[in-house]
Amino acid sequence: MAKVITIPATKSRFTADPSGSRKKRRVAAYARVSTDHEEQQSSYEAQVDYYTNYIKSRDDWEFVSVYADEGITGCNTKKREGFNTMVEDALAGRIDLIITKSVSRFARNTVDSLTTIRKLKENKVECYFEKESIWTFDGKGELLLTIMSSLAQEESRSISENCTWGQRKRFADGKVTVPFKRFLGYDRGKDGNLVINEEEAVIVRRIYGMFLQGRSPYAIAKALTAEGIPTPGGKENWSGSTVKSILTNEKYKGDALLQKVYTVDFLSKKKKVNEGEVPQYYVEHNHDAIIEPSVFEAVQKQMALRCPGKNRQSCVSIFSGKIKCGDCGSWYGSKVWHSTSKYRKTIWQCNHKFDGGEKCATPHLDEETIKELFVEAVNILFTEKDEVIQNFNAIKDTLFDIRELENDRVRLQEELNVVAELIQQCVNENARIALDQDEYQKRYDGLAERFDGVQARLEEVNRSITERQAQREKIEMFLAGLERQDGLLTEFGEDLWYSMIEYVTVFNKEDIRFTFKDGTEIRV
Repeated sequence: MAKVITIPATKSRFTADPSGSRKKRRVAAYARVSTDHEEQQSSYEAQVDYYTNYIKSRDDWEFVSVYADEGITGCNTKKREGFNTMVEDALAGRIDLIITKSVSRFARNTVDSLTTIRKLKENKVECYFEKESIWTFDGKGELLLTIMSSLAQEESRSISENCTWGQRKRFADGKVTVPFKRFLGYDRGKDGNLVINEEEAVIVRRIYGMFLQGRSPYAIAKALTAEGIPTPGGKENWSGSTVKSILTNEKYKGDALLQKVYTVDFLSKKKKVNEGEVPQYYVEHNHDAIIEPSVFEAVQKQMALRCPGKNRQSCVSIFSGKIKCGDCGSWYGSKVWHSTSKYRKTIWQCNHKFDGGEKCATPHLDEETIKELFVEAVNILFTEKDEVIQNFNAIKDTLFDIRELENDRVRLQEELNVVAELIQQCVNENARIALDQDEYQKRYDGLAERFDGVQARLEEVNRSITERQAQREKIEMFLAGLERQDGLLTEFGEDLWYSMIEYVTVFNKEDIRFTFKDGTEIRV
């Protein structure tokens, strides 16, 4: 009969250390709190202090570090720098054991939790969860861990849904909140509502004024940066997008649109612009306005008029996108002459002057000449301003009449409603009755095509109405400024240039025409 001899294990199957080894285990701890509120700050500090003392009190353990994340969600590991650094150190062989308070402190995402623990286990790093008394090298550890991680994830989902419900209830009740530390022009009042900060409100009003003068968001951002005015977030450099967000935020006229964005997934915390997926709430007259509603609406119309690809303005210089070549119709661009000498100067010439076989004959202009000619053209306009204003007032109602367009809009909206109803009837009928599917699809496609066509015409009519209204308001603002001007102009001013000039056309040195915002053309 064969004899079986048992050869006992001499090494740990988890750490590969000899059995009975007195080698100290290198131990680290992980601590996390999910918010940076004061009450959780004490919990965070207590966790760090507790684990430091706990590890150092063991003779068989060697203290490595306490890795920590403060004010970070546990739903994913992407932004948890302390956690990720700890895992990197463990995989690099600097840690043998990781201790943490509970599974939920480690991660509320089941997949993240199990993936990380398996990766650590493969590299002979054990984890210990104190609250649940789970050691990951234990045979039952992974089963218990899967159950506890799932419970932690479900708890996170429940908390997220409760928070979302509470936030949407606040929106439905018309309660407005903004990130006050990064919101220019308003402070938090005693009742939690928005109260005007007069020092910052001056900057907001100036941004709106500069835009209505003719400056683009990028040009405004450039000017504010040059003056050293801090951004809403306290940074030095303004961007065009920051200025644009101020120009389009309805809160500056005293109203508030709530739930502009929403959280798509509680695990990833990914946010998405609300395009109709969840309800929105518009609160009128919620707080004191910094910008008059009429001014705000004028800015929105001008914004629509200056959409990308159409009337888009270049803002490298105040003259960019303002000077046209009379030969080919292209814009003038700047060139620097004698850039490294005392004779350095900037000139403007047609961007396509030397393109193709036949070059444009239009001359170049230096900046001083442009400024002098502008002053001359404005002074000619000032002498004729009464006639210009009178002529505009006589034709403005006819020139900018939108009654026919508004009638078209009403008719198209009614047709759109009718077609939408026919589509719904078609779908319902197919659901109730066994129709020939080829016939049904043909009928449905025909109605859908008709709906798209009507909608496209409606959008075009709306765009035409907006453009006509914006053009009228732009000319009225220009003429109001012209009427206020007293006496002749003695020197060039950027504000006047932006507010008065539509573009300049250069034909030759004796024929340069300034087209003003009301369409008046003056040759100098």
